[in-house]
Amino acid sequence: MAELRADVVVLGAGMVGVGAALHLQKRGRDVVLVDRHDVAGEETSYGNAGIIECASVFPYMFPRDFGELLRYALNRAPQVRYRFADLPIFLPWLARYYFASSAEGALHSALAEMPLIRQSLIEHEALIAEAGVPELLRKTGWIKLYRSEATFAKAVRDTERAKQYGVTNEVLDAKGIAAREPNLSGDFAGAVYSPAPGSIVDPGGLAKAYAALFGRRGGRFFVGDARTLEQSGGRWRLAISEGSVTAREVVVAMGPWSDQIFGPLGYAIPLQVKRGYHLHLKPGGNAVLNHPVLDSDLGYCLAPMNRGIRLTTGVEFAHRDAPASPVQVERAVPRARNLFPLGDPVESKPWKGARPCLPDMLPVIGKAPRHPGLWLDFGHQHHGLTLGPVSGRLLAEMMTGETPFADAKPFAVERFG
Repeated sequence: MAELRADVVVLGAGMVGVGAALHLQKRGRDVVLVDRHDVAGEETSYGNAGIIECASVFPYMFPRDFGELLRYALNRAPQVRYRFADLPIFLPWLARYYFASSAEGALHSALAEMPLIRQSLIEHEALIAEAGVPELLRKTGWIKLYRSEATFAKAVRDTERAKQYGVTNEVLDAKGIAAREPNLSGDFAGAVYSPAPGSIVDPGGLAKAYAALFGRRGGRFFVGDARTLEQSGGRWRLAISEGSVTAREVVVAMGPWSDQIFGPLGYAIPLQVKRGYHLHLKPGGNAVLNHPVLDSDLGYCLAPMNRGIRLTTGVEFAHRDAPASPVQVERAVPRARNLFPLGDPVESKPWKGARPCLPDMLPVIGKAPRHPGLWLDFGHQHHGLTLGPVSGRLLAEMMTGETPFADAKPFAVERFG
């Protein structure tokens, strides 16, 4: 079978991998995109709330409130659930996550990621225009609802704090909530409306549209097994459906499966996953949901999508490949029906995915120190959809010798020793 040649092979055709492939291609590189699926956007990039979080100043850090920690430990919090059998796998990582979530650590992560967050929607808008899919983007912002006075008060404090960094949100009372979402029902202490973020009505479809743009510009996409990657004679070789491909450089953008590459190569990167689920439901009657809505205290989000209203859950700590245990979806559906009129489910069972996370909630973006030509781009936690194109730009600038638009040092793999 044929051996193909390229400048760069990108492993993983999710939002992060496709974003990197497009930006490398734009800078004149001959890029081959490889995935285990024959189409893009079938894994983590498919299942999310569809929000391009260009106003998310503070990352999702480990809570420090004792009462909240106790509820998590007792598996009573709707936002987080863990599988007891998998707890030994997660405890060391959770400890690192906890220590990285100090006030100083959280601020460091927020400031490091802020240039990428601020540029995220701009990068998406450019690619959406080039891909010819403006109908996939809605610029309505999103709403976070709070049922308790305590959580609402904290949200208001965070809103005030975010103003220091140029992010302006709107605090809503009951009348303001009803004005924006007349079909919601419930008793709320208040809400916070973020006007800047965009929302995608088909996240998997957007990844496929970007991959189609890559193809129209001469990019090649193959099915392959990333675990066959090997380095030989100054080049990287990989088995693909058409034979094999070799390239001077390779980008690992496999999200929660990136350990299949860096592990055998001897890198001890503390990558773990936060699993999550979603289910589409038909809206009831003539009810319309105008924005994605997070029911913060009950731990689920409703987002208007092409397939219906997508209900997404919080976090499940479980082994990446463990069987699905959609308890959070089952508990959230009746709560969501009390919030918004929902009809029958669209799918027969919930979708399951895994968010790739590092303890400081920052991705790894940059070169692998011990293997020339190996580049890393994974670990985008809850923001893979948001950061895929912009982190692809940062990586491509690094790989082609441009001056990076943002400081890349906080994302270097060397931070883990």
